[in-house]
Amino acid sequence: MSDFPHSEFAARLERAQALMGEQNLDAMLLTTEAEVRYFSGFRTLFWLSPTRPWFLILPREGEPIAVIPGIGAELMRATWVKDIRTWPSPHPDDEGVSLLLDALNGASRIGLPMGEEASLRMPLRDFNRLQNQIDGVFCDCSDLIKSVRTVKSEAEIAILRLICGIGSDAFDRLPDIAAAGLPLAEVFGRFKIALLEAGADDVPYLVGGAGQGGYGDVISPPSESPLQAGDVLMLDTGSTLQGYFCDFDRNFAIGTADTAARDAHAKLWDATEAGLEAAHPGSTCADLFTAMNRELGGGAGVGRFGHGLGMQLTEWPSIAAHDNTVMQPGMVMTLEPSIEIGPGKMMVHEENILITDGAPELLTKRAAQDLPVIG
Repeated sequence: MSDFPHSEFAARLERAQALMGEQNLDAMLLTTEAEVRYFSGFRTLFWLSPTRPWFLILPREGEPIAVIPGIGAELMRATWVKDIRTWPSPHPDDEGVSLLLDALNGASRIGLPMGEEASLRMPLRDFNRLQNQIDGVFCDCSDLIKSVRTVKSEAEIAILRLICGIGSDAFDRLPDIAAAGLPLAEVFGRFKIALLEAGADDVPYLVGGAGQGGYGDVISPPSESPLQAGDVLMLDTGSTLQGYFCDFDRNFAIGTADTAARDAHAKLWDATEAGLEAAHPGSTCADLFTAMNRELGGGAGVGRFGHGLGMQLTEWPSIAAHDNTVMQPGMVMTLEPSIEIGPGKMMVHEENILITDGAPELLTKRAAQDLPVIG
């Protein structure tokens, strides 16, 4: 069973092959979960096991070739991919390398993602063997992959709308989930349940923090420390539906909120409004960053104020001063300004948006302008 009709994958391949022709690539070799899934529809949690590598080859002409461990053959046959070549893995002496050499035979220029945010999910020893024995040469195709994946199809956008709505519904329940006296770890657990009950398939990413008037570290596992009156609680979720992520946070004051916390929340809300106003076709990521940073008074202490979103929790591009990627209709982005409240104290706000022909569409339910007080 596929998440999309076969025509969706055929269109993706057609776009990629047109660019391959322009760049004189005979084939592309894909080794990572997102790229393999994007072009094949092969969705499985088995990628969490590092034991086996998985490969997909896109020829300049013709249909994809899957080179995968035998354990995945049945699922791959349920996708639109017809040419499936397998080996009994694990097989340390030959983890699919011979099959790759055969499938890539005759290809002179082979695209392989090598740039920003790319990774090679196969043993380097095996890749060196492949590189030494193959007739062709490997070329960086990172920009090609980015250009195909960055603009979402209507089918992808439909799923992203749903998962962002699910996350918004779960956040609406937070006043019944969090209260003074509850350990932060318990709040995390309750919120995960709320996300699943709202319709998420999974909650692979949930981070946050809590502290008096603000928070510091927001990436550590939650502690058993109980929430206290005056704490600002932030939860940031990357929940999934059919393999697509939402990624946004919400801030709440427990019992009471001091002036500094209220002011910081209001500034972040205004900065997000500035980002929304700047998010139109033709503007750049740098433009969005500048608009939000100006609202916060400049001097941003983080590298970016948002990023692309889709099959991965964070995708290209980055809303950063150095990123001149041009906004196009169909791009799904996060707006994520942050502000320092005091020494070791910060606040972050995040929304998910769709770039359209006009004003952006909010995929998440817009946060309240005033810092909500709960518990």
